[in-house]
Amino acid sequence: MKSKTIVAGIFMTTLAFAISSCGGKKEATDDAHQHEHEHAAPAAEAVAESSVPQFTVDAAFQQQLAAVFKSYVALKEAFVASDAKKVSTEAATTTASLASVDMKLVTGAAHHDWTTFHAGMESALKEMTTATDIEVQRTAFSKLSEQLYKSIKAYGLGGATTAFYEFCPMAFDNQGGFWLSDSEQIRNPYFGDQMLTCGSVKEKLQ
Repeated sequence: MKSKTIVAGIFMTTLAFAISSCGGKKEATDDAHQHEHEHAAPAAEAVAESSVPQFTVDAAFQQQLAAVFKSYVALKEAFVASDAKKVSTEAATTTASLASVDMKLVTGAAHHDWTTFHAGMESALKEMTTATDIEVQRTAFSKLSEQLYKSIKAYGLGGATTAFYEFCPMAFDNQGGFWLSDSEQIRNPYFGDQMLTCGSVKEKLQ
C-alpha cells in the first residue's frame, strides 16, 4: 500500500510539473486548463513587438524570404502531425523556395550574412529530407528555425507578412525549442498531439 501511495505521489508531481511548465497538455484536467487560462494574459503581454530589420534591402528580396517562410509554415505543420514522410516532402518544397531567393539583391554585409544563413538553412533542410526518424528531423528543424529567425530579423518580410517566434520549454529534454509560425495560436511542432498547445509567443516579426 505504501509503495502504491509513493508511486501515485510521483505521478501527480510529474503531471503538475508538465502543466506548470507548458500549460496545456492534452490530457490535463479542467483545473489545469483553468490554470492555463489564468496565466495566458501575462505571457501575451511579454511578446516583443517587431523591430526595424537590421538591413534595408530590396522589397523583392523580402518577398522571396516571405515565400520561404510560407513554405516553412507548411513544413512546421507536418511536424505538428508527426508525419516523417510529409516532413521530407515539405522540406524539399522549402529547399526549392530557398533556392529561389536571389542573393544578388543584397550586397556588402547583408550579402555576407545571407550566405551564412542560407548555408545553415540548406544544411538543416537536407537533414530533414534524407532522415526517416521524426526526432532526428525535429532536431534539424530547430536548426532551420534559428537560421530563418535570424534572416527575418536581418531583412524583414516586407510588412505584409507577420511571423511569430514561439517557444516550448519542454522540447529537447527540457532544454527548450523555438519555432516560427504565421499564427499566435500555439501548434507545437516538437510534440504534436502529445502537447499541441505547449508553448508561448516570444516575438512578433514583420
